[in-house]
Amino acid sequence: MSLHARESPPAAPALADELAAERAHLSRSRAALHRMRERAESLFATGDKVAGDAYTAEQLGRHLARRVAELADDPRTPLFFGRLDFGAADAEHAGRRYHVGRRHVTDEQGEPLVLDWRAPVSRSFYRASARDPQGLAVRRRFGFGNGVLTSFEDEHLDRGEELGTASRILTAEIERPRVGPMRDIVATIQPEQDELVRADLSDSICVQGAPGTGKTAVGLHRAAYLLYLHRERLRRSKVLVVGPNRAFLGYIAAVLPALGEVEVDQATVDELADRVPVRAVDPPVVATLKHGARMAEVLRRAVDAYVAEPAEPIVVSDGSFRWRIGLEPLHRLVQETRAERLPYAVGRERVRARAVGLLQRQAEARRAESPSESWLRRMARSKPVTAFLDAVWPALTPEGLLHTLYADPGRLAQAAEGLLTPDEQALLARSGRTPKATRWTAADAVLIDEAAGLIERPSGFGHIVVDEAQDLSPMQCRMIARRNEHGSLTLLGDLAQATAPWAATDWRETLRHLGKPDATVVPLTVGFRVPADVLDFANRLLPALAVDVPPAESLRADGALELRTVTDLCGATVAEVRAALAHEGSIAVIAADDAVDRLRTALTSAGFETATADDPAGGARVTVMPATLVKGLEYDHVIVAEPADIAAAEPRGLHRLYVVLTRAVSRLSVLHAKPLPEPLR
Repeated sequence: MSLHARESPPAAPALADELAAERAHLSRSRAALHRMRERAESLFATGDKVAGDAYTAEQLGRHLARRVAELADDPRTPLFFGRLDFGAADAEHAGRRYHVGRRHVTDEQGEPLVLDWRAPVSRSFYRASARDPQGLAVRRRFGFGNGVLTSFEDEHLDRGEELGTASRILTAEIERPRVGPMRDIVATIQPEQDELVRADLSDSICVQGAPGTGKTAVGLHRAAYLLYLHRERLRRSKVLVVGPNRAFLGYIAAVLPALGEVEVDQATVDELADRVPVRAVDPPVVATLKHGARMAEVLRRAVDAYVAEPAEPIVVSDGSFRWRIGLEPLHRLVQETRAERLPYAVGRERVRARAVGLLQRQAEARRAESPSESWLRRMARSKPVTAFLDAVWPALTPEGLLHTLYADPGRLAQAAEGLLTPDEQALLARSGRTPKATRWTAADAVLIDEAAGLIERPSGFGHIVVDEAQDLSPMQCRMIARRNEHGSLTLLGDLAQATAPWAATDWRETLRHLGKPDATVVPLTVGFRVPADVLDFANRLLPALAVDVPPAESLRADGALELRTVTDLCGATVAEVRAALAHEGSIAVIAADDAVDRLRTALTSAGFETATADDPAGGARVTVMPATLVKGLEYDHVIVAEPADIAAAEPRGLHRLYVVLTRAVSRLSVLHAKPLPEPLR
C-alpha cells in the first residue's frame, strides 16, 4: 500500500531514483525561491526611483518590504511536504503533478514548482480519501529531518489504498519532540480541521477543542488561509490574534510568519484596553461585578444622562445682525440627534453642525447667498453656540465618565437603578481627585474601553482570532465585539479549561456577548498531541468541572504517565528534571504560583539552567512555570509539583489543574507529598 525510501538501509534502485528525483526538485525549488527573493530585494532597493510621488514610494516600499519578508526561507523547514498526482479521470488536472508546500514557488518561466497549501487544488491533499479520491491517483507525503528530504510514502487512492492515521510519516510529524515556539501544522492538517481552516470569511465559528486537538493551530491557519484568499481586503481591515497573555502570544508568534504572513496584529485581552495605566488590583468580588454584563447598561445610562434639554434660545451677534434660534427648533434638534443613537462625541458634533445649519439658513434668507466656510467655522466656535452645546451635550471622556460615576453616589444610583443593589454600588465607590490621579484596575480599563465605545466610533478588524476564549468576561467579549462589528470571528477554547471567576459554561452565552449569536459551534474531540494515558488521567477531573463538553480521545498510544508520592518535593523535582534531560524535547516544571521561586532556586542550585514565564524560550530546555500561565502551551515532558496546592489556590482550582495536566505531549510526571485531589485518586 505504501512506499518508503530511507537513507539507511539502502532503498531499492527504483525507490532510490525516486528519492533522488524528489531531492533534486527540492534543490531546484529552493534555488527558485532564492531568485524570487533576490528579485524582490532588487525591486525594494530601486522602488523609490520608479514611484511617481512620495506617497506612492512609501506604499510601494511597504509592499516590497512585506514581499521580501514573505519570501524568507528557513532551510530547516521543508519547502514542500506533499505531492498530488492526478489521474486521467480528473477533467481539470488530468495527468498533472503538483508539489504542495508552505508557499507558492515558480520557476523563471512562471511555472509552479511548489503550490501554496491554501490554493484550491491543494485542498485535495487534506480532503481526498479512498472513498472520495477527488481525482487523485496518488497522494505522496514526504519525511524530512532538519530540512533534508529523507523518505516518502504513497497512497494509491485510485486503487482504494489509504493509510490515514497509520501513516508513519504523518505520525512522526505529529509526535515530533517540541522544543521552542509552536510550529505550523500544514503537513498534518486533518479533514475535520481543514473544513474549519477553509471556512468562508463571512462565517464566524467557535471551536470547542479538547486538549491536543489542534484548535490553536486551526485558528492560526484559518487566519493564514483568509489572508491568502482575501489579501487586499484584509490588508486594509487587518487581522488580529487575541491571546490570554504574552507568554502564549510569544509561543505562537512564529506560526504565521512561517506561512508567509507577516502583517497580523497580536494582542492580549488586557492590551486591547490600554487607554489607562493599570496600577491597582480589585478584590475578586469587585472584579467580578465590573466584568458583569450589567455594567454595560449602567454605563450606557450614565452617558445618556449627560444629554439635557435646551433651557434658553441661542442668540449670536454677527456684525450688525443678531441671529436667533428659538427653544422649539433647539428641542427638536436635540431629540432628533438623540434618536439616531450615534456615539456620544459624534452626536455632540452633529448637534453643533445642525445648530450652525439653522444659523446658515437664516443668513441665506437675509443675504440671498450662502455664507463662506470661514463664516460657518466662526459660528461653530462662537460663545453662544459653544455654551449651548456644553449645556445640552457636554464634552465627555471615557476616563472622566467612569471617574465621576465612581465618585458621585447620586449619579451612580441613577445609572444603576434596578441593575445594581445598593451594596454593589458601594463596592464601586472610589476616591481620586481626577481621572489621572485615580489608580485604575484591569477591570476599570475594560469599563473605560466600554465607555470609549459609547463616546467614540471605534476602528475595527476584518477578522479576529480569539484563543483561550473560555475565560472571557461579558465585558471583555463586548470589547472584542466593538472591534469586529463588521468582520468575522474565529473563537477557540475549551470550557473545561475555564478558570476565570466569570467564565461561561455555555458557548452560546459568550457568542451573544460577542455579537455573533448565530456562529457555528464545532467540537474537536480527537487529540493528536496528548498521549492517551495522560488524557485519560486528566479526564478523571471532568465530572467535577460542571461543564457539558465531550471528553477528548487520543490517537496516541505512546507516552508515559508516572504518579509518585514524595517526601521532599524540591529534591524529587531536581531528580525528575535530571532524568527527563536524558530524553529529547522540552521540559516544564509546573507548580502553584507561590511555589515557583522555591523550585527554581532548587534547580539553579543543582546546576540546571531554567527559562521563565516571561522568556519561555530562554535558551534553556527546562522552563519553570506558574500554573496560572501555562494555558495554551505544551511541552514534551511535564513535571507537575503538588497538584493539591494547584487545586486549592483558587475557586476554580480543579479547572486549572485540568489545564496543567494536559500540557504534556510525551510524558507526564506527577509528584505529590499531599494526597491527590479526590477525582484523581
